[in-house]
Amino acid sequence: MASPHQCTGYEPTAHLTRRQCLNRVGLGLGGIALAELLSGGSRADESGSPASAASADAATIGAHFAPKAKRVIYLFQSGGPSHLDLYDHKPLLNERHGQQIPDSVRGQQRLTGMSANQSSIPLAGSPFQFIRHGKSGQSLSEMLPHLGGVADDLCVIRSMYTESINHGPGVTFMQTGSQIPGRPSLGAWMDYGLGGENQNLPSFVVLITKNKGGQPLMSHLWGAGFLPARHQGVRFRSGGDPVLYLGNPAGVSPESRRLALDGLKALHEHQLESIPDTEISARIANYEMAFRMQSSVPEVTDFRDEPAHVFDLYGADSRDPGTFAANCLLARRLAERGVKFIQLYHQDWDHHGGLPAAIRNETKQTDQAAAALITDLKRRGLLDETLVVWGGEFGRTSYCQGTLSTNGFGRDHHPRCFTVWMAGGGVKPGTSWGETCEFGYNIARDPVHIHDLHATILHLLGIDHERLTYKFQGRRYRLTDVHGKVVQGILA
Repeated sequence: MASPHQCTGYEPTAHLTRRQCLNRVGLGLGGIALAELLSGGSRADESGSPASAASADAATIGAHFAPKAKRVIYLFQSGGPSHLDLYDHKPLLNERHGQQIPDSVRGQQRLTGMSANQSSIPLAGSPFQFIRHGKSGQSLSEMLPHLGGVADDLCVIRSMYTESINHGPGVTFMQTGSQIPGRPSLGAWMDYGLGGENQNLPSFVVLITKNKGGQPLMSHLWGAGFLPARHQGVRFRSGGDPVLYLGNPAGVSPESRRLALDGLKALHEHQLESIPDTEISARIANYEMAFRMQSSVPEVTDFRDEPAHVFDLYGADSRDPGTFAANCLLARRLAERGVKFIQLYHQDWDHHGGLPAAIRNETKQTDQAAAALITDLKRRGLLDETLVVWGGEFGRTSYCQGTLSTNGFGRDHHPRCFTVWMAGGGVKPGTSWGETCEFGYNIARDPVHIHDLHATILHLLGIDHERLTYKFQGRRYRLTDVHGKVVQGILA
């Protein structure tokens, strides 16, 4: 009697691994559907038809219309800078300094656990004078004299708002368009949509001011989320190797490294033939980029070719790698070399107490360098095509947190209104947009949500925010989620 194996023509084999099993199942219709779900989705081309996961990582979508900006330098001020002490002058707060905030102003807004139990919620006027600058008459705090010098280049949005009242969700929301970690960052979306210009440098670079306290900064803030990994930001560190493990180990020559990478690439391409996974193609691209960066990164981070007058422009700190001033200068050098998105993080704006002294300290570190960046870009003919953005995750309350005193008061988190400014890259210079109420607590005119800001940034880069999507787990995601509109009134 024939065995069951002989009757069916089945040849016994070794036990299949999970990957082998899924590869064989993938030949059927059910496997195709499963592969679609597990692949993390794919990009939609201009016609809306899905591209394969492998090919989606091979090219960029490109601009939907003529861009006004080619790149972005985002000066993110982590911690929530006080708009009331920097950009939004409210004389009424000084007139009513120490009085209780009216219930009609506060409404039903929830307070954080840091001030919810206060028996008194007194208004706190700013200890700083405000000065009007330039032909535009921009009103800025006396703590910002250098930015006052470039006031006619600024587009100041005083009516930003968010739903986030705590740092973690707030920073994540501003950087990724979602309060929950896991979504692609703004820079990753930009790289996914437009790609880079310089093949020897990443198109998305992250710089963080060294030796700063404040809320921690997590790598998901510049991550790729569910986009292919090649779109995530690359952090440049101060001192030593700007990118960890970029250099060859002792005794390994560039020729040996090239041979090793060629062999590794061949293995990855062989794997990619049977497993069309974007992570594999991203790994190939990242290894190749790292090899090219071995020469390009040391060149761009070496400031010895900068003349003395440039260091004088940015301030003494610009000679100290890793400071905000040095990072602003490095941002200009990266912009010159075709890097598309340059993200600077400066921490320690979370002033729950000792605000006057803390504001003086932070503006001393940032004011001159931020203004110098605008001036430097303008002198080199780069400002018109470079969008500079400055801002934090939310603002601060017009009432005092803790005990009110001249030198020791603080302000709590405030999501209802705060200030962001932009310069260059297609925005109207010397412009103010939006207005808060006389208490600096609510928006009185022209509100701008985070999704609106993101939509506007993408628009200036030539991207329709509703068309830049990525299919993931059966849904097409975008940076602006399901709403957001371009702020037409600030476009040049």
